[in-house]
Amino acid sequence: MGVYEMLLPDVGEGIAEAEVVEWNVKPGDLVREDDILAAVMTDKAAVEVPSVVDGKVLELGCEIGQMMPVGAVLIRIEVDGDDNSVAETTASRSDEPDVPTIEEPIKEEPKTTEIKAPALNRNQEHKPLAAPSVRAKARRENIDLKLVEGSGPSGRIIHDDIDAWIASGDRPVANNKPRASDHIKEIPLVGMRRKIAEKMSLSKRQIPHITIVEEIEMTALTELRVSLNEKYQGERSKLTIIPFIMQAIIEAVREQPQFNARYDDQNDIIGQYEGVHIGIATQTPTGLTVPVVRHAQTGNLWDNAEELARLATAARERTIKANELSEGTITISSLGELGAIATTPIINHPEVAIIGVNKMQVRPVWDGQNFQPRKMMNISCSFDHRVIDGWDAAVFVRKLKTLLESPAMLFVERS
Repeated sequence: MGVYEMLLPDVGEGIAEAEVVEWNVKPGDLVREDDILAAVMTDKAAVEVPSVVDGKVLELGCEIGQMMPVGAVLIRIEVDGDDNSVAETTASRSDEPDVPTIEEPIKEEPKTTEIKAPALNRNQEHKPLAAPSVRAKARRENIDLKLVEGSGPSGRIIHDDIDAWIASGDRPVANNKPRASDHIKEIPLVGMRRKIAEKMSLSKRQIPHITIVEEIEMTALTELRVSLNEKYQGERSKLTIIPFIMQAIIEAVREQPQFNARYDDQNDIIGQYEGVHIGIATQTPTGLTVPVVRHAQTGNLWDNAEELARLATAARERTIKANELSEGTITISSLGELGAIATTPIINHPEVAIIGVNKMQVRPVWDGQNFQPRKMMNISCSFDHRVIDGWDAAVFVRKLKTLLESPAMLFVERS
């Protein structure tokens, strides 16, 4: 028998290290080529790592939440044959880039070799096997995965197992008697949650925010949206208000391109983009992500609505690509029906502006003679005050207000 040392592969361009956020196997498990071994989190997205050999898992290379450099030993697998197999990298080749990759096992003289590996993580043996989306579902339903029998490969718990558990009603009965407890549940900050924390800390630490809140009358836009959806029902993507806001941003940055930019604060360089790459903050089971609709200025309302829907679905299903989560130039943040009257959105560093969409509600509006019921919505727009002056920010917000309150101008200015 031989031992195959599988290295952490290069899971994305320019990625030097990744965080292991989930193990799908444990020591003793039999795996086949292409079976998913682990999920790792980079700066961009979560990536699943498949096995490149058949064999039995001997040792895991780290604990969940630990950062690993590309090229480090991710897992050791016992493989058939007399040869000892070791994955190598191309880092030692002087004529190729210094990028570690996994290669096929290297054959040596037949021999029996015992590799003494450092003590690795052995604490995952009793951890139920389940994908992050399944774990999130179990948390929502308050289900202990240790009590659920998995029907997937190697006992992996799948969504159907959760549904069957709920349908059976075979849940532990909680003691209704209130009891005082001093127990503290410690929850490690790992995976997407840690990336969000790092990103938000960087943004607030580096960027002096200025936020402007403006009131928008949405009556005309709402009527237009409803009529367009009725007219093209079944033929085109359903329109929400977000594609209209995207269109307004596209028009506003034509007059003020400094808002469609990224600020390199290490080198004091402002990069103004010709293409409008709009990020849409999207809630997923693993946390907040920002898919990017690239070159939104080239599409119409329905084009952008369709691309937005595709990206949001991919983000929630964890199939989105790393390059679809990067290089945005301006971001929209919306809490939908959960939105408040006003918010103070945090800029998506290194961008210089973010548009926060708040809750829409009917309010009495004075028309000069009487109060009239109107659909109103506030937008909360934050800007990087190092590169955006307050006056320019106010002009930008006023332009958004004008376009959204008179949505026919969106089509006139695009023609």
